[in-house]
Amino acid sequence: MNIQLTDDQWASIKQDGNYPVHVSVPVDQAAFVLLPADVYERFKSLFEADPPSAQERQQHLQQFGRRAGWDDPAMNIYDDLDPRSKS
Repeated sequence: MNIQLTDDQWASIKQDGNYPVHVSVPVDQAAFVLLPADVYERFKSLFEADPPSAQERQQHLQQFGRRAGWDDPAMNIYDDLDPRSKS
């Protein structure tokens, strides 16, 4: 299903610039979330009927971490704070 927003609705979303956009249905107060398609594509496997395997989840988490900059050498300082790494 494809729903077209009005020009005023799009202007409001673009002006605010914050995602996700929360939408509610006045009749029954059902809640929905709008987000950019590229963001949805990154996470959609988590919502599918056939959930990702443990290995797929691990790969996703590693990709998300890299995008967030966790592989930056400056982040290594946090390894020293991990209590699990203490002997």
